Amino acid sequence: MKEITDFQQKKVLILGLAKSGVAAAQLLHKLGAFVTVNDRQPFEDSPDAQFLLSEGITVICGYHPEHILDEGFEYVIKNPGIRYDNPIVEDAIHRGIPVFTEVELAYLISEAPFIGITGSNGKTTTTTLLYHLLNIGGKRPLIAGNIGTVACSVAEKAEADQVIVTELSSFQLMGTQKFRPTIAIWTNLYEAHLDYHGDFDAYGEAKFKITSNQTSDDWLIYNSEQEIVCSYAEKSVAKKIPFSVSGKTDVGISADEEMVYWQGEALLKRSIIALPGKHNLENILCATAAALLSGCTVETIVHVLSSFTGVRHRTQYVREWNKRKFYNDSKATNTLATKSALEAFRQPTILLCGGLDRGHSFEEMRGNMNDVKGMVVFGETADRLEEFGRSCGITDIMKADGMDDIVEKAVAISEEGDVILLSPACASWDQYPNFEMRGDEFIRAVMKI
Repeated sequence: MKEITDFQQKKVLILGLAKSGVAAAQLLHKLGAFVTVNDRQPFEDSPDAQFLLSEGITVICGYHPEHILDEGFEYVIKNPGIRYDNPIVEDAIHRGIPVFTEVELAYLISEAPFIGITGSNGKTTTTTLLYHLLNIGGKRPLIAGNIGTVACSVAEKAEADQVIVTELSSFQLMGTQKFRPTIAIWTNLYEAHLDYHGDFDAYGEAKFKITSNQTSDDWLIYNSEQEIVCSYAEKSVAKKIPFSVSGKTDVGISADEEMVYWQGEALLKRSIIALPGKHNLENILCATAAALLSGCTVETIVHVLSSFTGVRHRTQYVREWNKRKFYNDSKATNTLATKSALEAFRQPTILLCGGLDRGHSFEEMRGNMNDVKGMVVFGETADRLEEFGRSCGITDIMKADGMDDIVEKAVAISEEGDVILLSPACASWDQYPNFEMRGDEFIRAVMKI
């Protein structure tokens, strides 16, 4: 860890706890800052706050004092989920106090360089795959960020000959100032999190921070098939690696129906790739390009791509039973994600979908329903999804209650050679605390039969 003095004897407010807040508070305390933690959860209900107090850190719990910044704070480190219209955050910005997320701290202290991955979809798969490629390639990678491991905790222990592969949300990137990855990956850009950012332009600008500090010594891997991403890429001074899944190109990394190409030259056959789907091919091209730039061999890449079957809850292959293949795509909490999952399969599919009703349309999926031969619908959106399915010409639709019932009914209307795909197109909160628990229940129900 770099022994920086930026925060020494400076008053720093940590706004919001969770894993990132606890890690940031501990790190800043070590760096000699006068740290105060402020979290809405009552002190008696917060083991994290109790632990930090025992470490000599000032803790204010149960509410956010309106005039807390009058105490002379010079930095605010906020939880990424706290919006910028929060009164304390707005006050800090008005006073000219820097507002960071812990990703900025990670960059400032890290001996190791960063590879940063962002995008509306595909971040986790790309991050996980790239980590495996670098690991098998002997590059001693670390993994951090929005994927679940706090970046500043990883950076604290990172060595100069390692690299930190970091999944980055727009929330995290918006709170950076100097963060500069040696390789940046921008998978795509779709409308998302507009309640947080206010509008699509602000969301795009937050994503652009993945490359805004890069120099001509760095690399930007980006989606050349999205005009909006290309327009942002043009503003970057990094060396550019465009990716395309629509045919061979002479620059960057690309793919047609038969091959993957690197700078216009054949690299590997697509038939060796284990992970299905066009959306996953985009992720594969991103990770492969970054692995090549990092010195991985083609042999390593072929080995990993032929065995990597995806990330848990993201078009995850579960098993084959009675010549039916089961896939868990519980992470598909919107129609765009389910549309991408359906694009991955060309065989007859039983689609399991439903969940929290936010009132959004399912029309985005219509063009990808041709191979869906049957549906099992559930949750608050069951009736709406049944109506949508019948409007697509699907007649074999069943309602179910509980994951055992869902899987049993899916098997009942399936035949040998079918795919049974859990891809809900809805959030889980009407029935499950999170999509992970929903996916785990699906896997349990599949294994039960």
